[in-house]
Amino acid sequence: MDILGWIIVIALFVTGMAGAVFPVLPGVLAIYAAFFVYGWFFSFEALGPVFWIVQTLIVVALLVADYAVGAWGVKKYGGSKLSVWLSTIGIIIGPFVIPAFGLILGPLIGAMIGELIKGESLSKAFKVGIGSVVGLLSSMAVKIVLQLAMIILFVIWIASF
Repeated sequence: MDILGWIIVIALFVTGMAGAVFPVLPGVLAIYAAFFVYGWFFSFEALGPVFWIVQTLIVVALLVADYAVGAWGVKKYGGSKLSVWLSTIGIIIGPFVIPAFGLILGPLIGAMIGELIKGESLSKAFKVGIGSVVGLLSSMAVKIVLQLAMIILFVIWIASF
């Protein structure tokens, strides 16, 4: 059973890290779930209240930062709230509609559509679309760093127990 527990924990970590790049995967929630799996298979005793508080704060910070950093990219380049929303929708559906390039083109096109609906010029819409891609890439970087921090903290925590 120990091997099965570790396989599931590691699979959730891998899924979580992949979710930092592919928004259709659960990302940080998969990593958080791995901690529960560890507790069920091995022991919750090793993961005390301080561990759970720190990890929960990282999860909340990551969820807030994920949206805020993405929106920042659109706003920094002069985009509207509609562009933020359509960019977010583009991030989610882009990979399904355009499999090879949808992750980048989805938010770009979504933000551009938002600006064109507002009556902005094509050049401004494109600039805002680029901002959405900058925000997406920045958001991915933040997610990768914070999610790696969660995993490293977990490993250090259980190694010291």
